[in-house]
Amino acid sequence: MSQYAGLAGAGGNAALCDLRSDTVTRPDAGMMQAMAAAELGDDVFGEDPSVNRLEAVLAERLGKDAALFLPTGTMSNLAGLLAHCQRGEEIITGAGYHVHAYEAAGASVLGGIALCPVPVRADGALDPGVVAGAVKADDSHLAISRLLSLENTHNGLAVPLADMSAAAEAGRAAGLSVHLDGARFFNAITALGCAETDLAGLTDTVSVCLSKGLGTPAGSALVGPADLIARARRWRKMLGGGMRQAGVLAAAGLYALEHNTARLAEDHARAEELAGVLRGLGAGEVSQATNMVFFTPVDGRNDALRAHLAAKGVVIGGGSTGAIRMVLHRDADDSALAQAVQALRRFYG
Repeated sequence: MSQYAGLAGAGGNAALCDLRSDTVTRPDAGMMQAMAAAELGDDVFGEDPSVNRLEAVLAERLGKDAALFLPTGTMSNLAGLLAHCQRGEEIITGAGYHVHAYEAAGASVLGGIALCPVPVRADGALDPGVVAGAVKADDSHLAISRLLSLENTHNGLAVPLADMSAAAEAGRAAGLSVHLDGARFFNAITALGCAETDLAGLTDTVSVCLSKGLGTPAGSALVGPADLIARARRWRKMLGGGMRQAGVLAAAGLYALEHNTARLAEDHARAEELAGVLRGLGAGEVSQATNMVFFTPVDGRNDALRAHLAAKGVVIGGGSTGAIRMVLHRDADDSALAQAVQALRRFYG
């Protein structure tokens, strides 16, 4: 079952608490004001000062040479993978990681790059021995192993730096470059209590999403070495991601980096509170990490629960069976969480 099952068409402005994803956030008044005041230019010509500033800020914060602003996280990952690899080469990645499971095999379809999925441990990490074992021999019958693609967070789990480093070093020892899908990069460093450069420094490139926990309306960035980012910029154009006066979105990203990273711990705390309520109700299997709660109703009444919550203004995703992912975010504040908790207690009371 896809973790995106049941997400479309369930929300809207009427929802009091939307727990489908942290992508549903809307710009607050301060962010809207920053967007309205943004300095603008043509970013394809390299002349948008707000985009240039955002790229410079992200490169400096993550300790990399350069950054590239893109419309989406999927395109950011894809441009990075295409910049790393050529046709006939291979990316080793986790079977449940986003670049393999949820990005429509774009690297293979558009880039002719093989995806080699390997098992993901229960803690979200890749075992270094598994990484080393997946690297192909120099044999014309086989794809050329070129890149290891990691993920942090994975299903909300913040993978410890030591585990990230072990997997990355196993890849480097075999001659691979290393990419990080850091869609929720700032959630990861918040949970790990580390510096941004501590995590980003383990990999060559990092894809960072600004429209999830940070609450911007759109946009991601690929950060890494200058030569690789230059190649990714060319791929961005070919993929249709070259935007013009994109500073309106970049200004939102700059505002988010300044105002919304430090508060991510609040989302994690609310997720922990929600998980505690669900466990207390004895309503099913519950797991929680960072800003995500996974809940599998013991009675299988997923559809009935979803309908009951929707009637109370609380929106959740998930399919008719299996786990329901609930994601806490900036727009799900204390009052919204209280609304969700009250509705859950009434359903299971």
